[in-house]
Amino acid sequence: MTPQANAQNPSNSEMMTRVGPGTVMGELMRRYWLPALASSELKADGDPVRLLLLGERLIAFRDSSGRVGVMDQRCPHRCASLFFGRNEHDGMRCVYHGWKFDVEGNCVEMPNVQNGEELKAKVKARAYKVTEQSGLVWVYLGAQDHVPPLPAMEAALIPEGEVNVRFVQRACNWLQALEGDIDTSHFGFLHAGHATADDFQDDHPMRHTVTNRAPEYHVADTPWGTSYGAYRQEEDGRMSWRVANFLFPFWTQAPNSDFLTNVGVRGWVPMDDEHTMVVMLSWKKSPGAYTGMPLKNGKPIPGFAPAVDYLPNTTDWYGRWRPQARAENDYEIDREAQRSNEIYTGIRMVFMQDQAVTESMGPITDHSFEHLVPSDQMVARTRRRVLRAALALRQEGVLPPGIADPEAMWGARSGSFHTAAGVPWQEAYSERLKEATRVR
Repeated sequence: MTPQANAQNPSNSEMMTRVGPGTVMGELMRRYWLPALASSELKADGDPVRLLLLGERLIAFRDSSGRVGVMDQRCPHRCASLFFGRNEHDGMRCVYHGWKFDVEGNCVEMPNVQNGEELKAKVKARAYKVTEQSGLVWVYLGAQDHVPPLPAMEAALIPEGEVNVRFVQRACNWLQALEGDIDTSHFGFLHAGHATADDFQDDHPMRHTVTNRAPEYHVADTPWGTSYGAYRQEEDGRMSWRVANFLFPFWTQAPNSDFLTNVGVRGWVPMDDEHTMVVMLSWKKSPGAYTGMPLKNGKPIPGFAPAVDYLPNTTDWYGRWRPQARAENDYEIDREAQRSNEIYTGIRMVFMQDQAVTESMGPITDHSFEHLVPSDQMVARTRRRVLRAALALRQEGVLPPGIADPEAMWGARSGSFHTAAGVPWQEAYSERLKEATRVR
């Protein structure tokens, strides 16, 4: 099959990538709980944090009693920023005129007004429902009188002491950032283009990604979103599978570990149309990504680094969780390592290799310039699924996946496994899921 020009309607692309109030995708995402920041980022009576979610400028703070408030950064009196407020005695006090608001947005003091005790009940800051789970502060930006349950994704249910929580900011639209996680054929190039099958132990689970860099695929709609199964025939006749998922509205599960123990998820949370906060949850009992497993020489795949190096956080709207390797320094690319084929990209970390290519597409990808091919089936299927759900909500009021049926998310699991030749992939998936180690 030859590449075909992507004739995607520009208006469809606009709908999928714009997330502000009143937009089609913004309405969809406001039906879900959003992972906003780590619980550890907020201290009782500590400094408020500027928070950018779906194009809305908010502040987050923890009050004297430990409760978290997330509200519009503007004081409802004269619109001065509550970021400069005093977090004191179970409330945020605006420094302009002393008005004070609790975590639910109630005005509890109006000290510059003679009859403030009478008037304060008539004023309310725009505050949102908040809860904490698995080391995260979750915020609901939709209608506050119709709040759904938290998502029943397995990784979002990991007990507090057993969860790893990480954040990385990415300077591009949420959709192109997310699509890097559901594009499996790039692994054998972007991350392991310098490797050969002989570099791996015979039973290394990543060996087949360089033995056959053009896998075949099955792609399907699922109750939680979309799934793919990429398959390759092993020399012993068995079929090697890498299964991954997209979960509404912006979650991915990567196939970078053994299916039976792989509990993890990434949320590609839009800050605005051109910035994304990647939220990563993983289970401490899971063994971790295959990319760190040693090769024949006892070392991990070249270019593998265990953690992102961050710039110091600042207090501006884009000041949290910024990687040190970034566009301004060409992601610290080592051209000599690239030329010598020590590292295919010359960029010394798997996650930052993804960061570089998705940010290089521009703040928002021009989809009309793309030429999609069969290896892009999962990307194309997911775009259609997301757009259909967003339009069904807008035009017919149909609730998107995971809202009316939150337990549907529990069935999503990613990872790699083997089957005998000829076993249907979704049948094999269901059987492996019964055998898997679960968090509950």
